[in-house]
Amino acid sequence: MPGTPLEAVVLAGGMGTRLRSMVSEIPKPMAPVAGKPFLESVLRWLVGCGVQKAVLSVGYKWEVIRDHFGMVFEGMEIRYAVEEVPLGTGGAVALAMRETVSQQILVVNGDTIFPIDVSRLIALQAGRGTGATLALKPMTNFDRYGTVELKDGKIEAFLEKSHRDQGLINGGIYAMDRNFLSDRGLPARFSLEQDVLEKESGSGQLYGEVFDAPFLDIGIPEDYLRAEQFL
Repeated sequence: MPGTPLEAVVLAGGMGTRLRSMVSEIPKPMAPVAGKPFLESVLRWLVGCGVQKAVLSVGYKWEVIRDHFGMVFEGMEIRYAVEEVPLGTGGAVALAMRETVSQQILVVNGDTIFPIDVSRLIALQAGRGTGATLALKPMTNFDRYGTVELKDGKIEAFLEKSHRDQGLINGGIYAMDRNFLSDRGLPARFSLEQDVLEKESGSGQLYGEVFDAPFLDIGIPEDYLRAEQFL
């Protein structure tokens, strides 16, 4: 729809359990990198992509995030969708979607950086007009991530973690039709990955687009330690 803003939902409610030895008492996306919260780099990237409003899905110690970013960040409107109880990744996205108005919404993780061409992803999804389009990252010699089977642009399956010489992984960025989750009659608490994406693979509702941009996930200490050099 012409004139509708480019909006993003940012999953920023993680507790950072695996980073506790290095970062404690703050939400995982607020882990400091080069003296600034990692989430600041994610939001700055969104601003550069033309995102006009970001809805931060927050929970654990969310006031730390609000106190740092407030309601505007570098001209981008910030809103907060607060989980009073943990809702899972899917429930968190569904709650945050209530704060959006666009038909196609960008969904990103607050603890990863994968600077893809967002306009391309959104345009592909808008042209399809249904379901969701996932940004996929080609990887080599890895065992930390599950892989995605892609055929003719459609996601056929999500495969379990195992060592692979090469494959495509879910980069944690989605262009999603706003009705994709709400039309399924799901409970308030559910997993986006297990209860929706895995079940919808092969249905023709999930698409994938490969982007060979740099990728960083600060979810484990060794990757967190290289975040400063990466950024």
